[in-house]
Amino acid sequence: MEVVGDRVQTLADAGISQVPTQYIQPPQNRPKSITTTSAAANTNIPSIDLLGFDFDRRDSVRDAIGRACGDWGAFHVTNHDVPTRLLDQMRTMALSFFKDCPMEDKLKYACEPNSAASEGYGSKMLVSEEDGNGAVSVLDWRDYFDHHTLPLSRRNPSRWSHFPPNYREVVAEYSDEMKVLAQRLLGLISESLGLSTGRIEEAVGEFYQNITVSYYPPCPQPELTLGLQSHSDFGAITLLIQDDVGGLQVLKDGEWVTVHPLLDAIVVLLSDQAEIITNGKYKSAQHRAITNSSRARLSVATFNDPAKAVKISPVSELIGNSSPPRYREVIYGEYVSSWYSKGPEGKRNIDALLLDC
Repeated sequence: MEVVGDRVQTLADAGISQVPTQYIQPPQNRPKSITTTSAAANTNIPSIDLLGFDFDRRDSVRDAIGRACGDWGAFHVTNHDVPTRLLDQMRTMALSFFKDCPMEDKLKYACEPNSAASEGYGSKMLVSEEDGNGAVSVLDWRDYFDHHTLPLSRRNPSRWSHFPPNYREVVAEYSDEMKVLAQRLLGLISESLGLSTGRIEEAVGEFYQNITVSYYPPCPQPELTLGLQSHSDFGAITLLIQDDVGGLQVLKDGEWVTVHPLLDAIVVLLSDQAEIITNGKYKSAQHRAITNSSRARLSVATFNDPAKAVKISPVSELIGNSSPPRYREVIYGEYVSSWYSKGPEGKRNIDALLLDC
């Protein structure tokens, strides 16, 4: 079990004036190292009104999603049919766990040490303190609570918090709603490429879903740290909600663009397996989280991924004489293991699968 000292929240609550060295990013990765133009500062990812999935407007929605997937790999969706009540409950309940639950109770759900992707409450994303090149990895200024939610055979609510009292019921309902939304979105993404509605979901297979609540305490030196280092998610599609603080950034044309929170909207992030399946026609979103010195921030990310044994490759319908496969086939579990052992570092893991075309 991890000790209390491993928690970023504990450091922040102690009122430290300088961050420990293990949280200091190298100069090239620091938020202030890349100058953001005024154009990027005033830009947000596309926002797409799903119109309650009105069939009569499906063509326009599908086309908008196709453009967003091709240009950004990230977009907001509104009128997504997920109850606003549930979004608010998930945020409120998750924040209460971090702010109101005593530390000794939180530690009852601590992640297993030295185990990648272990369910529970933790701070360190990588097992090894060294990256694939032998360098010591820098820690993120973040605590998290990860839940294994799908398939139902993985769902073990006893590993979820008992506090607040309705925590487990809300997580279960939220999981089910996110699955439905992910399936609907993958259907529209498939259609936008001229594929059958279920083609991408068929390539992904049964969803293995995790819900990760991330808590970013105020940081005394935000210019030196990252809440979450630059990476693209390794699964199929990620659905994320954030609070009104903001801090999520997406890389677009070499510029970090802040994803300004939109009330009741859900952020959609394409992940690496979606990029492979679409043969690079759509790109996974490279993103990171920055910190601030005044307010804690909360986000809830739902990862919808393949099973570890699934083989992922570009779908045959997108391969032809003028469009050869751009990525080699990969077993998803091996991809995940590589991601955790090497560390994220932007998109280097998916770039390693590129073929010489």
